[in-house]
Parts: sequence; C-alpha cells; structure tokens
Amino acid sequence: MKVGIIGASGYSGELLVKLLARHPFAQLTRVTSRQLGGKAVSEVMPFLRGQLNGLCFSNSDPGEVAASEEEVYFLALPHGVAAEYAKPLVAAGKRVIDLSADFRLSSATLYKDYYGADHPAPELLASSPYVQPELARYVGNEAWKKAKLIACPGCYPTSILLPLAPLLKEGVVQRHGIVVNSNSGVSGAGKKATAEYSYCERSESASAYGAPRHRHLSEIEEQLSLYAESEIVLQFTPHLAPMRFGIETTIVAKAAKSLGELYEVWNAAYPKAATPFVSILPSGTFPETRYVVGTNRADISAVYDKRTNNFVITSCIDNLWKGASGQAVQILNLLYGYDETAGLL
Repeated sequence: MKVGIIGASGYSGELLVKLLARHPFAQLTRVTSRQLGGKAVSEVMPFLRGQLNGLCFSNSDPGEVAASEEEVYFLALPHGVAAEYAKPLVAAGKRVIDLSADFRLSSATLYKDYYGADHPAPELLASSPYVQPELARYVGNEAWKKAKLIACPGCYPTSILLPLAPLLKEGVVQRHGIVVNSNSGVSGAGKKATAEYSYCERSESASAYGAPRHRHLSEIEEQLSLYAESEIVLQFTPHLAPMRFGIETTIVAKAAKSLGELYEVWNAAYPKAATPFVSILPSGTFPETRYVVGTNRADISAVYDKRTNNFVITSCIDNLWKGASGQAVQILNLLYGYDETAGLL
C-alpha cells in the first residue's frame, strides 16, 4: 500500500516517517513539507540513510496531493491547517488519518470556544470518528473502519481516557470532583524556536501551564461524557517537565466501588491477548516514563486511599508514540486488517 505524510518536518511527522519507512505492509512514497521541498528525506533525517530509495520532500499543494496515487495520507499538521488538506483528500476518495485537533471534537461551536476560530470544515465533523483503538474495541465499535477521515486522539487525552473511560462507564469512580495533573516532555510543544522551550530554560525546571482551560480539556471531557453517559467536568492541569519525551498523568477520583473491582474492569477492558499496547501494573507499582518512551505502550495502575475514599490512578505514555504517531500507525493497521503491532514492535 502506498502512503503519504503531509507535514513531516515536526516531531510527530519525523516519527511517522521512521515508523512507516520500516512498516512491512506500507510503502512510504510521498512526504511533504513547505520548508524542506526538494531535499532528500535521508538528508534531513540521517537515521534513514540508505532507506526510502532517495525519496525527497515534495510539494504541499492540496490539489496535487489529492490527485496523487497514494491510498492513505497522514496529516501531521497544526490545527486549522489540516482541514485544508482533509477536504480535497476525502473528496478524492483517499483515506486520511489526522493527527491534528481539527476533527477531534463533534461540535463546531466547541471547537471555536477552545481554539478561537471558526471550524475550517464543519461539514466533515459528523463523518470523522474519534478513534482511540483500545477503547473502540472495548465498546465493540467497528463502524469507524468505514470512515474516510479518522481523528487520532491527542497525547494528554490518551493518557487520561485509557485508564479513566472504562471506570466511568462501569461506575467504578464517581463522576464529580475528578482532578487530573499531567507532566509532559517538552517535545509535546513541537519544534518551537523560542527561549521558553530551549534546553537551558527547561532543564532542571518544571512548571504548570494552560490552566485552568487547556485546549485538550474539550476533547477529554467530551469523550469521557460519552462513556459516562452524562456530562463530565474535571480539573485538568498540564505541566512541562524537564524531559524530552513522555507523559505521566495522575488522576484523583472518588471511589464508587472497590480497588479489586477497578482492576476487574481494567482487565476486562484491556485483556492481554487483545490489547498489546496496554500494560496494567499491580497496585503500588507506579508507571514511569522511562519505561514507555520509544514504545507504543501505555502503563497504568491504581491505589486506593481509605482516608479520602479516593482512587489515585497513574498512567504513562510516550507523547509522540502512543500520544500521536504510534497510535496513528496502530489505527492504520486495524483499518486494513494488518497485525496491530506491525511497524510498532
């Protein structure tokens, strides 16, 4: 299968190139970048020397890519820009896996509220399913595989939805008073040439940001509300941590059932044989980012605090793998019936 990547110069785009270059069932035949047009991919990404047969970055014109021979396109673009490509690609019959935020929300009104602009393609929202692979399997949703345009979840939301969504659906935690704190490596901010994200500024320093209304909160609450079948409002505070990659998330939620029942729900939602990218750790064993970085895995665990009647739930993912590019390739594999781990292990 011939596949293409639009916007391959950022961190997520680079990882997509790396994953698809070694994918056993996909041939990466088009990689676009407005800044790098004409340059050999292996020149810009030296880890690919000797691979991709001299593939060069090509024109990013939406009409040109829509008329190309590739069957599937990955969009590794900023929100607001991805839709410019999604519209002509879908119209041309291509399959599109979008890593931006443009199609993660079901409401154009909510998009404008959180992203400060009118949605660039509201007519596509109803036909662009939000796909977190393990949760789609958990609820038995196969309808998304018929879609031409698929929204890939964000990094913070993935680290929160995986542990929390089944617990809300099964009534293991109470729906009110949920507090979430997440720590992210600075690669989550992209390749921004600003002092704030330079090594000297971020090394040996951690800080909260985006409080109290980070953009990903809209996505988190909308998805959790679907699983809870009632409106979920939570407190979410993201932090920049002095590390390059990874996300560690801590969720505090009032217990409605026992810790044993919590683990029963997780084990039913994420059976080992069917969910190779979710690892459920014993209570008291806390996930660490260093053990998931460079993998498409999510590690989750929980403890119960009898003093407060709270569950303290922790999860770790690699923000660029399970939080972006790795999950996008996982979606490709499921979409076409390949081994779910193809290109990811």
